[in-house]
Amino acid sequence: MKLQVGIIGGAGYTAGELIRILINHKQVHINFIYSTSNAGNQVSNVHQDLIGSTDLVFSSEIKPDIDVLFLCLGHGNSKSFLEQYSFSPITKIIDLSNDFRLNANAIFQGKEFVYGLPELQKDKIKKATYVANPGCFATALQLAILPLASKGLLQNDVHINAVTGATGAGVSLSKTTHFTWRDNNFSYYKPFTHQHLGEINQTVKQLQENFDFDLNFMPNRGNFSRGIYATTYTEYSGSLEDAKKLYENYYKDSAFTFVSENELHLKQVVNTNKCLIHLHKYQNKLLITSCIDNLLKGASGQAVQNMNLMFGLEEKEGLKLKGTYF
Repeated sequence: MKLQVGIIGGAGYTAGELIRILINHKQVHINFIYSTSNAGNQVSNVHQDLIGSTDLVFSSEIKPDIDVLFLCLGHGNSKSFLEQYSFSPITKIIDLSNDFRLNANAIFQGKEFVYGLPELQKDKIKKATYVANPGCFATALQLAILPLASKGLLQNDVHINAVTGATGAGVSLSKTTHFTWRDNNFSYYKPFTHQHLGEINQTVKQLQENFDFDLNFMPNRGNFSRGIYATTYTEYSGSLEDAKKLYENYYKDSAFTFVSENELHLKQVVNTNKCLIHLHKYQNKLLITSCIDNLLKGASGQAVQNMNLMFGLEEKEGLKLKGTYF
């Protein structure tokens, strides 16, 4: 018997990727895709890469008796939606917004939203009813430094420079997402204050309680559509070989995070659910490069990975996606 799935907020980029994954997931039936602005419209009219792949139609009806609900709503809207609508006691919920990621906001209607980073707390996700899917930058940056935090080795400020593609800003247009602005262009935004820093700091302190240093994060806008490429460095007294052993051991049971001997480039991860990591030592500094697809490992792919864990499915089910190396 297939899992009955509902999707709320079906018109955005993350919903499009989620639908693309789930229509090819052997253990899933998409029961409804709710969208007030597109009710009655063919899903493939909005997500046009799905032409010929699905005949699904956006619905104005919400069905409460489903196995799992994905919330693909704008930040701040998931909580208000769940306050307005109720679902079956057996319905598991995966939220892709930032509404429940921080511990201060994790308890909702008597249930805890578990932070859904599988490389951090896979066993807890397996037992969860509600999951808060991590942010895209937060995923790439946490995976870069969690092995160090796990051994208490973050003993100085961490410096991060990361660039994301245009889809990271969502489907709604702004002056910095228009092609004429983005093409042949590059800029930073929210320096040192990006909203994902809260969940990153929270996770680091979960592993290294005494962490009391700065995460100096410089987010950048790239002139490409999708992907995140992050370079992170901090002081590290061990050898490069020590670092490699630490990272390889930390991720030895990971389904999608891998340590590479080779320098990384973004096309290795686009259209996959992978996070790739590369290490480089210079004098007393360790440079960690991490890259992901912001819409997959940074959003919808990780959400399906969490669903698989919550329902006891094979972790990679539906996520053996092809990359775009050329």
